[in-house]
Amino acid sequence: MSKKPYRLVEQEVDRLELKIRKHRLKIVRTILILAVLGLIVAGILYYLYQTKTYSDFQVLETVERQDTAGTRYAEFNGNILKYSNDGAFYIDAQNQLFWNQTYEMQSPMLDICESYAAIADEDGTKIYIMDTQGPCGEIETTRPIQQVHVANQGTVAVLMEENGIGYIQLFDKSGTFLAEGELHTQNSGYPLDIAISNDGKKMAVAMLDVNEGTVKTTVAFYNFGSVGQNEIDNIVSSYPYSDVVIPKVEFLANDVAVAVGDSRVIFYEGSQKPVVKEEIEMDREIRSLFYNERYLGLVFDNENSEQTYGLEVYDTQGGQVAAIDFSTEYESIEFLDNDEICIRNNLECSIYTLRGIQRFHYNFDRDLYKVIHTTGRQYLFLMSDTTEKVKLK
Repeated sequence: MSKKPYRLVEQEVDRLELKIRKHRLKIVRTILILAVLGLIVAGILYYLYQTKTYSDFQVLETVERQDTAGTRYAEFNGNILKYSNDGAFYIDAQNQLFWNQTYEMQSPMLDICESYAAIADEDGTKIYIMDTQGPCGEIETTRPIQQVHVANQGTVAVLMEENGIGYIQLFDKSGTFLAEGELHTQNSGYPLDIAISNDGKKMAVAMLDVNEGTVKTTVAFYNFGSVGQNEIDNIVSSYPYSDVVIPKVEFLANDVAVAVGDSRVIFYEGSQKPVVKEEIEMDREIRSLFYNERYLGLVFDNENSEQTYGLEVYDTQGGQVAAIDFSTEYESIEFLDNDEICIRNNLECSIYTLRGIQRFHYNFDRDLYKVIHTTGRQYLFLMSDTTEKVKLK
């Protein structure tokens, strides 16, 4: 009996399967081509968005404000914290009040970490601790306050000075005393700056020692957790720098700290005992600095350039990510929440991206006190008597 019909059926099945495979491959190729084209288009649109510059804006909403003279403004957990000599007010963009804290201070200074804020009277003795829900606690010190720093759970570090002796105290968010240390000039040097990590467990102190005409700055790290309890005075690491003045230390992230000196910048890293990660020598004197949890910005005078100032941005590993020249005579320079750089004085504002693109520039005819990014091309401009929600155009 012949098997030919069976072989014909098998051949038809094979041809059918081949056609199905070819059809499926064609569909896959089409999908891949469309996906690649979509990525290319998206990349082009993103590049155009990132490089587009704006010289004007559309006012979407205007809200009247009445603030006392000398009021200052800060972004606080998506809303606005305004403070002056006689009190602090936490409001939204529509000027609706969440809470207020009254006080009397000669020179209020503010520190914010995530959802906590601390306001202290410089050279005074009063500190107020607040979160987004309202006032949490008060601190009355026995010595003049030089600096105050708050952590993300409300722990407050205070640097005080009296009769040439530096005092560091820690308090919880309710104002309860936690710990204290003394820094004697003849032993450890004069404290220039302190910083506390986000979790409140580590502290950095920069101490200046001038002895017989020589200058040395020591950056010491304290750990108030279980690791630091095994160390003398809770000091877990210490780094001396000869012929260098280091007026600023800061925790950029919980495990990343930076020390900014007159001729170098040092990055430290470590969850318990910070160690040197990167050290950068500077060939120009640093004029000012600004930072957030991801980047450090440094401003220099430009001596041989048409632009008055030079700006460099570094990431938390010490790598340079941006270099920008500009001529705006600034009163404020800061990172916005989208990592754009806002350079501002009362009547002029420039905004740059980390690519070095000038995203926005405008000359105002009335005072501009603060710029806050909200979303996309939308910002809040805190003017002298209004809060304006705007869109760049």
